[in-house]
Amino acid sequence: MNFAIPRLISAFALAATMTLGGCAAYQPAPSAINAAALQPYRLDSGDRLRVTVFDQAGLTNTYTVDQAGYIAFPLVGQIPARGRTAKQVEAALAAQLRKGYLRNPDVSIEVDRYRPIFVMGEVGRPGQYSYVPGMTIQNAIAIAGGFTSRANQRDVDVTRKLNADVSTGRVLISAPVLGGDTIYVRERFF
Repeated sequence: MNFAIPRLISAFALAATMTLGGCAAYQPAPSAINAAALQPYRLDSGDRLRVTVFDQAGLTNTYTVDQAGYIAFPLVGQIPARGRTAKQVEAALAAQLRKGYLRNPDVSIEVDRYRPIFVMGEVGRPGQYSYVPGMTIQNAIAIAGGFTSRANQRDVDVTRKLNADVSTGRVLISAPVLGGDTIYVRERFF
């Protein structure tokens, strides 16, 4: 009697169980990941802002959101930026400047450079890339050299920081990207 066949069947069953067990780890994207893409852009560490204070050349400059989520602004000090929109930071900065520094400050803030995105896994050139508003997962993968021959081209895993929370989930390649996202392209099973 040949004992190789039962061992082969056992090995196949074990492999199938492990593969299906991996499917149990599948996590669809939490609703917060999808909802964040529909909201105005929220600032975070690494964003560089162009701040213009009308008639105040000494205050008009570029400022980077630091690791703690603040911009260091002359006269008023630290202004919180993490999780806020550029308009909200504009209003907070103008309010601080009104407190004894300028009578009626006219402040304008725009994002000069967005924080980067990261593309990993089965792409031609994994790495860090510049974020562009309106970018999709498919655009990011194209910038990173496209899919490898082993890539799952249907959906990817995205890790997104939403204020203090970090969420990871699986999304289609047509999903939008936000600055700071980490995109992981998995290997296909066959």
